[in-house]
Amino acid sequence: MNRLNKKDIEYIKTVVAQNCLYEGGEISEDYAHDELSSERHMPQLLIKAEDAGQVSAVMKYANTRRIPVVARGAGTGLVGGAVSLHGGIMIDLSGMNQILELDRENMTVTAQAGVLLMDLQKFADDNGFIYPPDPGEKAATIGGNISTNAGGMRAVKYGVTRDYVMGLTVVLPDGEIVDLGGKVVKNSSGYSLMDLIIGSEGTLGIITAAVLKLLPKPAYSVSLLIPFPDMEPALNIIPQIIMSKNDPTAIEFMERDIILMAEEYLGKRFPDSASNCYLLLTFDGQSAASVEERYEAVADLCLDNGAQDAWVVDTEERHASVWGARGAFLEAIKASTPDIDECDVVVPISNIASLVAFTDVLKQKYAVRISSFGHAGDGNLHIYILKDDMDTEAWASIKEKAFAELYAKAAELDGKVSGEHGVGLAKAPYLASGESGAVLAYMKKVKAAFDPKQILNPGKIFLPAE
Repeated sequence: MNRLNKKDIEYIKTVVAQNCLYEGGEISEDYAHDELSSERHMPQLLIKAEDAGQVSAVMKYANTRRIPVVARGAGTGLVGGAVSLHGGIMIDLSGMNQILELDRENMTVTAQAGVLLMDLQKFADDNGFIYPPDPGEKAATIGGNISTNAGGMRAVKYGVTRDYVMGLTVVLPDGEIVDLGGKVVKNSSGYSLMDLIIGSEGTLGIITAAVLKLLPKPAYSVSLLIPFPDMEPALNIIPQIIMSKNDPTAIEFMERDIILMAEEYLGKRFPDSASNCYLLLTFDGQSAASVEERYEAVADLCLDNGAQDAWVVDTEERHASVWGARGAFLEAIKASTPDIDECDVVVPISNIASLVAFTDVLKQKYAVRISSFGHAGDGNLHIYILKDDMDTEAWASIKEKAFAELYAKAAELDGKVSGEHGVGLAKAPYLASGESGAVLAYMKKVKAAFDPKQILNPGKIFLPAE
């Protein structure tokens, strides 16, 4: 790959408006990193894209000159997936933030990649629909969600981002613009290139717009907050809840320490923080009677299996208190310590109790604070290791050892290295050790087929070639 020179920059100025282009010291330091990654690398040139044509023109030139390009949305990633390891060009798509079409008959919305999740969800809600994927970071862009196949809290009932992408407009590494998929419900027309783009973290193409599936908005929604005396009964009841066919929308797991952190961070009281563990469930539907019947059945099931109570969250005040705290967990953890690092391993639902129990083993072994919460209904936990008063050298050493054990344990439990945050830079070593050589080889062949010059988000997902 080549670094940009003056001639390159002068050419790019002929295809990108001057007010969209920043170089050198004009680029904010925020573009050197994502929300959590300690990796910091500045691009040489930042382009705030206005349309797919601009992106295409830049990619055509970059491909000819073999200049690395990284696409970026809101920068809310947690694994260094949108960091310019090799300098080059960064294309910021957050300004491409228009909702282009609402198709009521086909129940689709077409949006540019820079539309924020929270804006899309509000748009759908205002029009009587629901966009079901619900990652915790609502300020992420839709393009970023698609690039990492984000899941979120409603995945247990509704699935993940991939399940709601019907079509994509993508700029390929050579600059060609292609439309993949569409508004059709069924499609058996050859290889699904769209599904390769979803979750590829900007390594195969740059998403500029998407056609997304909507669902009719449920008329009723109620949550349950269920305290347990300890972790084991809380997590062991989850498979029974799912098999009960009461169809919860979300099943979240949280421990007392993180609730206390959220209370301090927000300056607000949680409805109950006396118990060691909690499940937070939501039920929705078109009939109040049906929703009530289902949440009461699950409440009884939990009470019969060790729960201490079952709080119904059915008022706006309670809902804001409970879900406001849940949405602030990451920020609360960050505020409690000088530094954190995270993994979002995913395991079969039946093994989630074993994974959480293993984090307690690591706490004792390394004398480190570890906080975890997450999507217990689909086996995806967010596990954070906190620096506290450790010096930098000890912190780096303990992180490396603890993460190696966590990822190894997840593999032992038939899990994967990431449930929804992607691999990026931070998890490449764990993907390399967690997948077979044949699987990794074919992944690299897919990358080479799309991007033979290896210019698009280089250094991500895969370890550097030896």
